[in-house]
Amino acid sequence: MRIPVHQLPHGLGLDLPAAATAHAAGMDLRAAIPDGESWEIAPGQRRLVPTGLVMAIPPGFEGQVRPRSGLALRHGLTVLNAPGTIDADYRGEVQVLLINHGDASFELHRGERIAQLLIAPVESWTWIPEASVEALGDTGRGNGGYGSTGR
Repeated sequence: MRIPVHQLPHGLGLDLPAAATAHAAGMDLRAAIPDGESWEIAPGQRRLVPTGLVMAIPPGFEGQVRPRSGLALRHGLTVLNAPGTIDADYRGEVQVLLINHGDASFELHRGERIAQLLIAPVESWTWIPEASVEALGDTGRGNGGYGSTGR
């Protein structure tokens, strides 16, 4: 699949997202913060980080913005609304909502890999509002709620 992408002026000079290995599912998004600046993300703080990218995801697909496992493990830094969704009709800048769940401040620099982007198929659906409870069918779980399948 080929996806048109445009780098905004503040993203120029940064590498486009690329797979780190031949079988990587996602591509790393980079922080497009001003050159020479660092942004501190204190424990408990959230920050919307620009990537400098605008893209045209094709209909029938979505972009999924996910945390990077190394940042989560080493620093407690994650994507707050993970996975964040980029809809096929969105044409604004892709930004990443990071939160620091760690014990120490995290210093973010330009070009740092902050999240992963995956492109995934999505299905459209419609509701059948006149369905009765009986029409939904029965399952082994039934209407068991949270914790009903055991530990």
